[in-house]
Amino acid sequence: MGPADTQFWVALGEIILVNIVLSGDNAVVIALAARSLPPKQQKIAILYGSGAAIVMRIILTIAAVELLKLPYLKIVGAALLLWIGVHLLLGEDEGQDGDDAKASSLWAAVRTILIADLVMSLDNVLGVAAAAKGNNLLLIIGLAVSIPLIIFGSTIILKLMERFPVIIAIGAGLLGYVAGEMLVTDPSVHEWFEHHTAVEFALPIIGAAAVVLIGRWLADRRGRAHPRPEASAEPVELADVAEGGTQPLPPRGTDGH
Repeated sequence: MGPADTQFWVALGEIILVNIVLSGDNAVVIALAARSLPPKQQKIAILYGSGAAIVMRIILTIAAVELLKLPYLKIVGAALLLWIGVHLLLGEDEGQDGDDAKASSLWAAVRTILIADLVMSLDNVLGVAAAAKGNNLLLIIGLAVSIPLIIFGSTIILKLMERFPVIIAIGAGLLGYVAGEMLVTDPSVHEWFEHHTAVEFALPIIGAAAVVLIGRWLADRRGRAHPRPEASAEPVELADVAEGGTQPLPPRGTDGH
């Protein structure tokens, strides 16, 4: 193995490692978006969402350096990520049913995964691009190898969410935190935040709290507007009959036998 081969494998390892470290929040988004789906559709959403997100990330990484120079791009991305966090915390509307609604929910989950991954990858791709050192083939291989790692991470987080629902709120709050971090690094406002470090430090925390509080408030509001149907509170009285069966008693106040 020559020096060129050694450099290739070292760079490939760096890309995979960087992508694992930076993809924790992406795995959380995938798990949040898929949690309201039936088990079979959860697997499809995770598979399609992860695969499409990696392909999109490859394209984004190639153009990342120039994209991140655009002012206000991260501010728009931060606002979008806040909205996604609240939306994922709310979950799916329970008023839908039927195959069309299930298919719609599946593709809505995949779409949410793609949008969120696109937004969060704006920062992540810089580390990956730096490790690739301009070698696009290396970049594609490294990100492709990362697909099963992201899928595995999403599946684990999804199972934890089913067992410990509080993780759903933590995951949504993480998106708000990432949104705050993204906002303070936008070229149009970064210099101002450098001179106001307290605000720079607090904004991600405020973003996390805002997503959780707004999401919970909207969920409570939805619950009051569309309460779950309750079983009838009137008991059914039964009387034994000669044949050994049971039958409802006639209403009180009547002469029926």
